[in-house]
Amino acid sequence: MAKLYFHYATMNAGKSTMLLQASYNYQERGMRTAIFTAALDDRAGQGKVASRIGLSSDAIPFSSSDDLFETIKEMHAREPLACVFVDEAQFLTSEQVWQLARVSDHVGIPVMAYGLRTDFQGKLFPGSLELLAIADELREVRTICFCGRKATMVVRLDAEGNLVREGAQVEVGGNEKYVSLCRRHWEEKMRCEGA
Repeated sequence: MAKLYFHYATMNAGKSTMLLQASYNYQERGMRTAIFTAALDDRAGQGKVASRIGLSSDAIPFSSSDDLFETIKEMHAREPLACVFVDEAQFLTSEQVWQLARVSDHVGIPVMAYGLRTDFQGKLFPGSLELLAIADELREVRTICFCGRKATMVVRLDAEGNLVREGAQVEVGGNEKYVSLCRRHWEEKMRCEGA
C-alpha cells in the first residue's frame, strides 16, 4: 500500500542528500522515479536538487499553481513510476499536499516529501502544516545545535550576519542566511536585544 511520507527537519540536516540517495536506490534497481522541487528555490539551478555534500539531480520545478496529481498521473500513464520525491515540500500549497495524498491513495505511488517544519520565526509553513496533518508517516531528520542538542529551530541572518526577527516567511538561502539551533538557543537569540 502506497503512503505519503513527510521527512522534516531544520536547515542542514541532510534532507536533500537523503532524497537523492533514496531516489538513486530505486533507479539502481531499474525503477523509475520523479523528483520535484520548488521553482522558487533555484540555488542549485532551476529544476535541480543538490545537497551540500555534492550530490545532485535534475528535478521538475513546481509552483503554487501546478496540479501535481494530474502531472504525476500523466507521467505514470506514459511510463510507470515507482516513487515520487518532493524536495522543499514546505513550499507546497495545502491543496498540493492533498494532491500528493491522492497520488498515493488513488494512483498507488509512494510519495516522499522532504522539507522544513518551521520558518525563522518558529511558525509552520503551509505545506508543512498540511503534511504534518495528513501524511501517513512522519520522519524527523535530526541535526544538532552548536551546543550538541537536537536542533529544531532556525534563525535568519542578514547580509552582515545580524539576526533577522521580522520579514517574509519565504526567503531562499543556505548557510549564509540560516543557522539551525535547539529551541533554547533559538529563543535566547530571538529575545536578545541588539543581536
